[in-house]
Amino acid sequence: MLLGRGSVVINTAGEKVYPEEVEAVLKAHPSVEDVIVVPSPDERLGQKVTALVSLASGSARDEGALRAHCRVRLAGFKVPRTVHFVDRVRRTAVGKQDYRWAASVAGEDPAAPAVPTSRLSGSRRI
Repeated sequence: MLLGRGSVVINTAGEKVYPEEVEAVLKAHPSVEDVIVVPSPDERLGQKVTALVSLASGSARDEGALRAHCRVRLAGFKVPRTVHFVDRVRRTAVGKQDYRWAASVAGEDPAAPAVPTSRLSGSRRI
């Protein structure tokens, strides 16, 4: 088990998910350049696992491949329920992930009208 950012531990249907564990699995996928995993609200689960993924150059969006990659390596409740594809994962001046930005993107409804590509290049619920 990985322990870390206690303030962003995701509680989904009573199960604890450590974002670092999900991020490590997603980063191991060859099409993923960078990722941040955060909680987002869910009426039924309380919170759901949401991944913001920046793809490596030349990689195509393939939610199915990312999901299959996670399913083999993680328990089902840890697999991201929502993936937002972003141009890049924002970081602070010292190189840490920008959680305020990530939370604002994760809180958006993936079925909502498109957001300008400078902020979000597309998203889809998986």
